[in-house]
Amino acid sequence: MIEKILVAVAGRGLCEEMFNMLMDIPAMQQTSVTVLHVVPPQVTSDGMADKLEEGGKILAQAVQSLKIDPSKVNPRLKQGDPKTTVCQVAEEEKSDLVIMGSRGLGRLQSILENSVSQYVFQLTSRPMLLVKDDIYVKKIRRVMVALDKSESAKQSLELALSFVKEVSGGQIILVHVTKDLTGKSTEDLTATAEKDPVLAPAVALAKQMGVSYRCISATGKPGEEICRIADEVNADLLVIGSPDRRPNVAKNFLDLDRLLGNSLSDYVRVYANCPVLLARTVVG
Repeated sequence: MIEKILVAVAGRGLCEEMFNMLMDIPAMQQTSVTVLHVVPPQVTSDGMADKLEEGGKILAQAVQSLKIDPSKVNPRLKQGDPKTTVCQVAEEEKSDLVIMGSRGLGRLQSILENSVSQYVFQLTSRPMLLVKDDIYVKKIRRVMVALDKSESAKQSLELALSFVKEVSGGQIILVHVTKDLTGKSTEDLTATAEKDPVLAPAVALAKQMGVSYRCISATGKPGEEICRIADEVNADLLVIGSPDRRPNVAKNFLDLDRLLGNSLSDYVRVYANCPVLLARTVVG
């Protein structure tokens, strides 16, 4: 259940558009929102004053654009490092979802260019909805969820179903890709997808909830296949599990294998051509 959303705004308007699309979903009607704009440290006091004034205008415009009762909006203008500040505020507010913009940079490029969304993705334990600068935000009708046997996939399914169940014309697209990193056995198994042991429980749950569904089963490189299928079905939103694998003692240390390319959810974050919601599960 999503009751508290943190929207980190930067003046481009995409996160606000994404939030407004979520507000069209009946299950989101009780949601409250914190709108955050972070002003990085400046060299001079005059520079800081100018940036704070600019940031105040960005925050005011963002709040004005949100389609929600103003009493449910908590605007926050903060000064500091955007990467750590977003994470801190998400914890302070106990946010159920963080919405952020993303330039869609590759993993190494994200590190070299000090990408805020990449670092928040890495360091927060909160679910995230990433909206790339170059995508078109649409009304949420077709929600695709990538499934495997993990706990985070189960959470993804529950979240996706909660979005679709009361949406007029809504459909959940259940996808399972069997890993074949060679790419040599890429195969569409959709004809028998409902019998896929990973998808069958999801189908049963969708039927139980009266949700319209579609099944797709394939083999290949999971990241590439998931992004390809999202394009093919014209998904409005892609939900994928993103387990937080670090023990608590290592929360402040970067997990470089995830940053540099071994994370399926990170691959999808970069290459999917629709908004991506990363459902998080703390492990260990």
